[in-house]
Amino acid sequence: MNSIPKIVILGAGYGGILTAQRLQKALNYNEADVTLVNRHEYHYFTTHLHMPAAGTDSIDHSRVAISKLIDEFKIDLVKSSVQEIRTQQKKVILEDGTLSYDYLVIALGGEPETFGIPGLDKYAMTIRSINSVRLIREHIEYQFAKYKNENNLQEHINFVIGGAGFSGIEFVAELADRIPELCKEYDVDPGLVNIYNVEAAPTALPGFAPELVEHAMNVLTKKGVAFKIGVAIKECMPNGVLLATGEEIKASTIVWTGGIRGNRLIEAAGFEAMRGRVKVDEFLRAPGHDNIFIIGDGSLMIGPEGRPYPPTAQIAMQQGECCAHNLVAAIRNQQPKKFVFSNKGTVASLGKGQGIAVVGDKKIKGFVAAQLKKVVDIRYLFTIGGIPLVLKKGKFL
Repeated sequence: MNSIPKIVILGAGYGGILTAQRLQKALNYNEADVTLVNRHEYHYFTTHLHMPAAGTDSIDHSRVAISKLIDEFKIDLVKSSVQEIRTQQKKVILEDGTLSYDYLVIALGGEPETFGIPGLDKYAMTIRSINSVRLIREHIEYQFAKYKNENNLQEHINFVIGGAGFSGIEFVAELADRIPELCKEYDVDPGLVNIYNVEAAPTALPGFAPELVEHAMNVLTKKGVAFKIGVAIKECMPNGVLLATGEEIKASTIVWTGGIRGNRLIEAAGFEAMRGRVKVDEFLRAPGHDNIFIIGDGSLMIGPEGRPYPPTAQIAMQQGECCAHNLVAAIRNQQPKKFVFSNKGTVASLGKGQGIAVVGDKKIKGFVAAQLKKVVDIRYLFTIGGIPLVLKKGKFL
């Protein structure tokens, strides 16, 4: 008698949670033993974290208990941190135990890519988790409190955000919206506060049409954001940053949003990777491992234009659904299906009532784009938790 195949899913982010949910729908009882490993008891919405980081929304709107999303009679949830992946032994080493597997899904998410910039990993904060977001919000509020108590030292109300991609732009937009409220609370002149957005690339928001990028920069400039585009951060220091131009910006708050790499556990496991991302096959499998699937930030897939797909929530969700299908196919000795990315559009928030979006060949900006962002968020909540989660976590106004 054959034993029941063991499926282990590492990570309950966008890809991992969709994989688990689709498996619990597709598998019959006792057809497979599925374990979902996550370091927290909650799933959080990475694309929403810029708001609580700036203090413009509650942290509770950015997370939901995993137990509310899965059937614990079908999926075994293990709260633990992954320490090592041993592919030869088909084992995963956790901080408090070991799991063996027949099929492995690596959906561990990404890590900040510092590009070797000195001091960045030590002195800059990142928007990557609920805990990091809580730290950023409290740190910002603390700087306003310190400003008045330390002889109006300017660096306390200077803010440097490295990176003008999605995360950077959305965060500076929310921060700019929050500044007037903080200034009123702490009796600080809003005209003295500086928000610098530094980007090494020649343009902000890569992937958007120039007219939408221009609109975004105009909106944020009016909100008080100073852009330094085409300028790299050369060094990050305890009290500011040194730019490649030689300019030094004194600031007590540096937030880095300049890049994502795959989880270091992937490289440590022996997979051939580029910045922690593995070039998976058309079925989302790791090269040379028909029983290991890598999805989300740890996977590298080349699009029809010959460029890698950016690691977005949208692609991770679609990979999760395809991965679950192919796991079921493997168990049932059926043919897997190829992963084909379907681009539903791209939306970036520019703060309260503002945004830019591309849907098909349509370019949208302003209030309509801002509402479209809310629709995207509500659609995801409905996908993973139905109407009850939409009513509990959704933002309609």
